[in-house]
Amino acid sequence: MSKISIIMGSESDLGTVNETVKVLKDFGADFEIRVLSAHRAPDNLKKYVKKATEKGFKVFIGAAGGAAALAGVIASNTTLPVIGVPIETKSLKGLDSLLSTVQMPTGVPVATMAIGKPGARNAAIFALEILGINDKKIQAKLARYKNKLRIKLKK
Repeated sequence: MSKISIIMGSESDLGTVNETVKVLKDFGADFEIRVLSAHRAPDNLKKYVKKATEKGFKVFIGAAGGAAALAGVIASNTTLPVIGVPIETKSLKGLDSLLSTVQMPTGVPVATMAIGKPGARNAAIFALEILGINDKKIQAKLARYKNKLRIKLKK
């Protein structure tokens, strides 16, 4: 299965990112997690993104709160898909993170999910859907997953 890179802006984002990890583990996905700040360590982030691309990663998930430049900085350094997860914040309940993640300039797109844990889960599903374009096994697992969702709704 293709690799997914999850990058958090801070270790404090792990509570949200664990939701992404749970979904990816359920699917048996190949992923790794790094903590790299777009503001505090931009050079390290850029180097990591370049190396991750060379190492066969196919999609990035960037989770950050507050100014939340992380997903955008990732996107500015790769041609691979980037999914942004806005982390919920105390001061503005994640609205700051959402707007920072979603308001990208033309040519540097970031697929932005919902704020917090629901967005973290959807980021994993969306990454798998991207990889599933060329992977029948992932497609089949996603079909079973979505079928289970429909069955739950019928009850």
